[in-house]
Amino acid sequence: MSVRMLVNGESKDSVSALDRGLSYGDGLFETIRFVGDVAPLWKRHMQRLDDGCRRLSLPVPDTSVLQQEARTVVQGMLHAVVRITLTRGTGPRGYAPPSMPQVTRVVAAFDPPTFDQAVHDDGVRMRVCEVHLSEQPLLAGIKHLNRLEQVLARAEWNALDIGEGLLRDMHDRVISATMANLFVVIDGVLTTPSLERCGVAGVARAEILATLPHVHVCDMTLDALHGAREVFLSSSVRGILPVRSLNEVAYAPGPTTRTLQRHWRNLGFSMEQAG
Repeated sequence: MSVRMLVNGESKDSVSALDRGLSYGDGLFETIRFVGDVAPLWKRHMQRLDDGCRRLSLPVPDTSVLQQEARTVVQGMLHAVVRITLTRGTGPRGYAPPSMPQVTRVVAAFDPPTFDQAVHDDGVRMRVCEVHLSEQPLLAGIKHLNRLEQVLARAEWNALDIGEGLLRDMHDRVISATMANLFVVIDGVLTTPSLERCGVAGVARAEILATLPHVHVCDMTLDALHGAREVFLSSSVRGILPVRSLNEVAYAPGPTTRTLQRHWRNLGFSMEQAG
């Protein structure tokens, strides 16, 4: 795995063991697809990062600095995934945040996941996870550093033919996949789960909502999902992926999924033009 990394603008691969991101998960991150030195969804990532900083009372970073550092770490890479991590930095022991935090900024570039034409065309197989997401409206939507629920959910399976897991909240409402947002077509209406209580509001999800403004955002049950005509996932890293099955229920890619895959390609994500 190829990794290039800057920490506070310097070429290094470590932070202080006293960093609050390590001690308490006190921070945020964004995972951004680059094509060359261009990130088609850069503005949406920066909007979510800005929202997260304001909600956590973190200093809002200079996005021009982040962009320059991102372009530095992807230099020479045809395709890359850049992770920007911001923490509240170091401080005294204890939960009380420092009054004047010195933010730790990590910008790292990774090779993108291998493009799988079969999954792009035919869809991913999913399972329903036993892990349920806890509800915390203050953190809902933002991409904070504590992803233990997703880690535990992903640990539930090792089968190579299962590509994703479905997550529900404590009241069995459908929320998302472990690494992607979920969309379904029910009775001809494109619908996506509400994320007001928990879950991550992905930038690919935001792009879809802006492109198709009549998407129905609501609470969703597993029974409703079983009756859907189309199911697909959205991810800033993996794009638009059809779902071909959820446990024993089978689906087929439909016209809405294909329309949004074309829109994704038109944004400039050239890997998905393979085949």
